[in-house]
Amino acid sequence: MNSSRISSLNGLVKLARDKSQKSRSALVTAINDLYSSENAILSEQDRVLMANIMLHLINEVEISVRRMLSEQLADNPDAPLELVSLLANDDIEVAAPILAKSEVLRDRDLVEIIQYRAMEHQVAIAMRKTVSQPVSDALVETNNEKVIGTLLSNQGAAISTETMGRLVEKSRSVSSYQASLVHRVNLSPQLAKKLYWSVSAALRMHIVDNFEIDPNDLDEAMENTVKSVFGEKSDEPSPQISTGDPSDPAAQNQKQLINSMQQGDINEFVHRFSKFSRLRLELVRRILFEEGGEGLAIVCKAIGLEKHIFLTIFLRFRSGRVGEKEVESDELSKAVAFFDQLEEQAARDLLRRWQRDPGYLNALRLVEQP
Repeated sequence: MNSSRISSLNGLVKLARDKSQKSRSALVTAINDLYSSENAILSEQDRVLMANIMLHLINEVEISVRRMLSEQLADNPDAPLELVSLLANDDIEVAAPILAKSEVLRDRDLVEIIQYRAMEHQVAIAMRKTVSQPVSDALVETNNEKVIGTLLSNQGAAISTETMGRLVEKSRSVSSYQASLVHRVNLSPQLAKKLYWSVSAALRMHIVDNFEIDPNDLDEAMENTVKSVFGEKSDEPSPQISTGDPSDPAAQNQKQLINSMQQGDINEFVHRFSKFSRLRLELVRRILFEEGGEGLAIVCKAIGLEKHIFLTIFLRFRSGRVGEKEVESDELSKAVAFFDQLEEQAARDLLRRWQRDPGYLNALRLVEQP
C-alpha cells in the first residue's frame, strides 16, 4: 500500500479503522505527506481531525514506525503541535529527532520536557541548532554534568551572563566544564580571566602536590602566563630590598618613603609604600591600619626596612585609627616581638604571594579550602 496513492480523507479514515500494523504504518506515512507543503490538500479542520486520529493511534504503533514519523516531522514547521509534543515525550529513540530539530516546539514546551523527562531528552535539547536563554537556564538547573557539558559545547546556545558566571564558579569543582567554557565565543573577558585563574590554581595545586618546585616561582609563572593570554604586562614581583648603598635605587626609595611620612604627607606615603612594596593600594591601606601590625611587619621585613622604621610607621598609623589616640604597651610589645622573630625569607615568600593578582589569590584560596 503506497502512501502516494492515498488521496482522500476517506482513504485515511479507512486506514485508521484497519487494525493491521501494515495499515497503521501506511497511515503514519500518509499523515506526514499531508502536512508537507507539496501535498497540502487538507483544510485546517481536516488537519485537526487527522491529528486527533494520530494522537489516539500513536501509542499503538510500533516504535520503529513512531521513530520514522518523528524523523519525518522533525523538519516540518507545519506539523501539528499536539502530535509533535506527543512524539517529543516518547521514548528517546522516538523523541530524539523532534527534540533536536523541530521548530514547532516552543520554549515552554522544551522547558517542561527538561523538567519532567529523562537525561537523554535533556541532552537532545541541548544539542539543538539554537537554544534560547530560558531553555539554557532550565538545562543548567538540571545540575547534570553531561547535559551542561553538551550545552556548553553548543555555540548556538544562548547563555546569559549570570548563568555563565555560575558555570564558571562550578567549573572549579567540575573540571569537564573548563575546556568548553574556554572556547565559548560569548564568554566575557572578565569571566574568561576568572576561569583561567581557576584552571591555573587547580593546576598549581596538582603540581605542588606531585613535584618538587618552589610554590612562589610556580605562582609567578602561572600569573605571567595568564596575563600574557590577555595581553597584560607582567609586573616584576620581587621585593625592592635595599643593599645599604645610598646610591642604590631601593635605598633612595626608602629615604623618600620615610621623608613623606615625616612631612605628614600620608597620601604620598601610602602611594610610595605601595610602589616600594609592589602591593595594591587597597591592600596597603588595610595593612597600614590593621590591628596588631603583623602584616606591616611582614612587608617591612621583606623589603629590608629596619625595626625602628617599622615601629615609626606602626605607631603613626595605629594611632591614626578612628577613635584611638594611643597604642597600648602590650600591643606594641607584641608587634616588636613578632618583627624580631620573623624570618626574612618567610616574609619575602609571603610578600611575593600578596603581590599576586587578586583573582589568582581568590582562586588559590578556593582550591586550598578543605
